[in-house]
Amino acid sequence: MLLSPQSRPAARSPLVGAVVGSLGIAMSGVWVVLADVQPAPAAFFRCAYALPLLALVAWRRRPLEPVAMRARLMGGLAGLFFTADLVMWHTAMDLVGAGLATVLAAGQVVIVPLASWALLGEKPHARVLAAIPVLASGVVIISGVLGTGTYGTDPVRGSLLGVGTGVAYAGFLLALRQANIGNVRPAGALRDATALGAIGTAVVAVAQGQAAALVPSWPSAGWLLALAVGSQVVAWLLITASLPRLPAALTSVVLTLQPVGSMLLGAGLLGERPTPVQLLGVALVVLALLHATGATARRRVARPEPSVAVT
Repeated sequence: MLLSPQSRPAARSPLVGAVVGSLGIAMSGVWVVLADVQPAPAAFFRCAYALPLLALVAWRRRPLEPVAMRARLMGGLAGLFFTADLVMWHTAMDLVGAGLATVLAAGQVVIVPLASWALLGEKPHARVLAAIPVLASGVVIISGVLGTGTYGTDPVRGSLLGVGTGVAYAGFLLALRQANIGNVRPAGALRDATALGAIGTAVVAVAQGQAAALVPSWPSAGWLLALAVGSQVVAWLLITASLPRLPAALTSVVLTLQPVGSMLLGAGLLGERPTPVQLLGVALVVLALLHATGATARRRVARPEPSVAVT
């Protein structure tokens, strides 16, 4: 499916590809929780298991001309951001649950346009700016600072790490975008970032005294393999191939499937039960994403750009 253009669902129906890809990434938190390993080792295995497949796909779709050194360096920088993103996101899941952690990280949809404005001079649409206070209100409510009895072992710290995940993910996406300029194919840039992510998360695991956890063990290895193949490889490639080919209005709806899907899967498969107040915060975040993506989706480029999925 990944290697034959004629057999890819996204090639026949971009909507099917986008929905399947979004739901595949929504499963990321479930795989991580079922694996029951520490954050840095989980992030390492996600990258390490995905790397051979991504390398194969990148080789099959390699450009005819040599890739510029700048593009390779930007792919490496994306990998460093990806390391921070994964470690913070996996840690946030331990503190506030897979569903809420993923919803919080979805704030990158607003952070990316703001970072592009600051670094690249690309002024964001007014809808993005209007979404910021709504998104911030949702984050504050999810964190539980306005009440008691919130879901999670440490919802305040988990919320801060969730927002940090969105910031790191925004850096990852912007660097990956620069790595895709020129004759680079998306799979090649994602391969480079994933390789650096594997190295970076391994270093973090060793620094945290978790070197022993870098040895695969069953059944954790099976869940992490599902995470790597299902989310890091299949879902990402489907999304990058599908979303740029969809109408703007439909794209903005598809983008919300991932955080909402993560919440539903967390509740249905993991027994996570956020409080009604936290669910109100989730609703505000989703509304902000819908409003913001209604603007950003209209600025699609011809070349697929993986700037929408979350972890």
